[in-house]
Amino acid sequence: MPKDAPAAPETPEGLLARLAALGIAARTVRHAPVFTVAESRALRGALPGAHTKNLFLAPARGEGPFLLVTLEEERRVSINALARALGAPRLVMGSAAQLLAALGVPPGSVTPLALVNARPGSVRFAIERALVEGPELVWVHPLTNAASTGLRPADLLGFLRHLGHAPEVFDPPPAAGAA
Repeated sequence: MPKDAPAAPETPEGLLARLAALGIAARTVRHAPVFTVAESRALRGALPGAHTKNLFLAPARGEGPFLLVTLEEERRVSINALARALGAPRLVMGSAAQLLAALGVPPGSVTPLALVNARPGSVRFAIERALVEGPELVWVHPLTNAASTGLRPADLLGFLRHLGHAPEVFDPPPAAGAA
């Protein structure tokens, strides 16, 4: 965990307080819990900006760090093509137990903000270039799938760097399959 991270996973309220203490403007909207992009699309109403989906991936052979990837919500990409694009070993979807241990959140609440609970180097983070360079706001969960938080892309990346993580901006491979 980062040196200033609590021993227990951070709470959504604690996370939002950390952002505020750093002077990071965050707009948070509470809603019914959502577990899929389709559910979030139906509930979010008029939230301007880019909406995301997040993949928590594990090395297939257990070698190397976990990988958290943030993509535009409609992006379709195969996990194998994603691994090749990022120079990662063969990847599989991380289990619920791995997700909870690494990021302190359950399935459905995966978010780059959960890196607040991860030791630097234990989870590699990659974000789609279109999310960093295009929108005024990027919407992610604040450690719970019962809310969405909009942040300026530069503030999101700056917060992760503050925690000791090194965000990687990348161009996803063309759609060919799953995720």
